[in-house]
Amino acid sequence: MNQVPLILASGSPRRKFLLKQIGLDFQVIPSDIYEDFSLRLPSKDFAEHFAKLKAHSVANQFPDRLVIGADTIVVFNNKILGKPSNKEEGTEMLSWLSGKTHTVITGVCLELKDQKICEIFSEETRVTFQHLSKNEIQNYIETYNPLDKAGSYGIQDWFSVCVKKVNGCYYNVVGFPLSAFYQKYKAIISTF
Repeated sequence: MNQVPLILASGSPRRKFLLKQIGLDFQVIPSDIYEDFSLRLPSKDFAEHFAKLKAHSVANQFPDRLVIGADTIVVFNNKILGKPSNKEEGTEMLSWLSGKTHTVITGVCLELKDQKICEIFSEETRVTFQHLSKNEIQNYIETYNPLDKAGSYGIQDWFSVCVKKVNGCYYNVVGFPLSAFYQKYKAIISTF
């Protein structure tokens, strides 16, 4: 399979790890896009919108490379939860999600500007939590400081013991829907 030079427009260590896991070579150039949570869009459109903006900002600088933009959000009771701004907000998010089911949506954009390729899609996964005690939430926030994670948790760390059920792509909850991405990626590079 031919490999087009690839850029990940994200500083997420989890996305970097997942792409390395499937053997891709890529450069990391995080976009400088600010996520405006006051933007009124349906959840799926919100994630795809910011994935596209992230990919586009980097693709403009590197038009001959395939740029991957991604944006992961947590949706609960029709409210979009991004990354908590502080420990109090993180505690509040986990309290809301305790014992309940929420949706994780990752929007992905693959853009190769020179070839006029811009493929946008999203993946949704339903996640159900066990009931969390105040002590468990507090210990998790203090020990793992999950301020860089949508919904204030990482399914791949200690918090995995708090997840009762995952319906859909597990890697989507980590931050990148590997299988869906790989199918789109294969289709794009097969045209070269």
